[in-house]
Amino acid sequence: MTSPASPMFERPSRRDMIKRVGATAGVLAGAAVLGRTIWDQGGFGAATSSAVRQVRDYRLADRSPDFAELAIAKAKIDELTPSADQLVRRAIDAMGGIKRFVSRGDVVVVKPNIGWDRMPIHAANTNPDVVGAVIQLAYEAGAKKVIVADGSCNDPNRCFQRSGIWRKAYGLGAEVVLPAEHRFRTTRMKGEVLDEWPIFTTLVDCDKVINVPVAKHHNLAKYTAAMKNWYGVLGGRRNRLHQNIDTSIADLATFMRPTLVVVDAMRVLMRNGPQGGNIDDTKVMNTVIATVDQIAADAYGATLIGQHRDNLPYLKMGHERGLGTMYWENLRVREV
Repeated sequence: MTSPASPMFERPSRRDMIKRVGATAGVLAGAAVLGRTIWDQGGFGAATSSAVRQVRDYRLADRSPDFAELAIAKAKIDELTPSADQLVRRAIDAMGGIKRFVSRGDVVVVKPNIGWDRMPIHAANTNPDVVGAVIQLAYEAGAKKVIVADGSCNDPNRCFQRSGIWRKAYGLGAEVVLPAEHRFRTTRMKGEVLDEWPIFTTLVDCDKVINVPVAKHHNLAKYTAAMKNWYGVLGGRRNRLHQNIDTSIADLATFMRPTLVVVDAMRVLMRNGPQGGNIDDTKVMNTVIATVDQIAADAYGATLIGQHRDNLPYLKMGHERGLGTMYWENLRVREV
């Protein structure tokens, strides 16, 4: 046995202790930098497509052939200024009616685009009257509660107010929820880009989800509506995802499978999206699209701004993942 007086048990000098502490701190700092680098690239396990992806699936099991799979409501020839309420009702009725999608006692989340500090005339956010029509229909079907929420890009208070959505939703009895730090929970999504990310829990803790985007131009994605509208589910530094925007959009659409999609194309931002700000960049179309297929919704909606599905890589990704079809004309399409 070695005695305590052996050199093996000599106490290290003060200088040796400082060196050891410094070395340990360097290792920890390096690990932290590495971890942060991985997180900034999209989360731990990013680009690992072999993992089983997390899914929040609110779709109906009912696939009845009696109803349209893609309904397009437009103004009638003798109807110069149709209301958003009329068009939303026509589109959803062609899909089988709201009671096909919302049951009595349901907690329903309505997810508009409320990303920007813009007024309705700028067409950067979902038209408040379209949002209101969806809320009203959900209550008519017997919904217990309707929640309207989104993760805004600009200041949420200003976005919700100037968009007109807060006033419209609150006036109809819906609960309006602004993004706040305590409402986000880190979730392992296991996407190719979106692996671990903060999720806006209000948008996923419910019985049914109705995606209500606005159709518009986007300077990076080229077109945005149903699939990219799920960016509002995310917290954190979402601008990091723009380096691989198409895959991140496909990951989000994989994660969120809505009960119903209602696309606002009452006034469409034709260029300089997603924020817009110039009324001359918009075009009145008085159109509402309803579908259960978010891929088809974007493939058809893109034609409204003169864009083609073959130019939108995220559509092909969603199609190949089996989320829907980019060949919308192969669905049961009904114009009303």
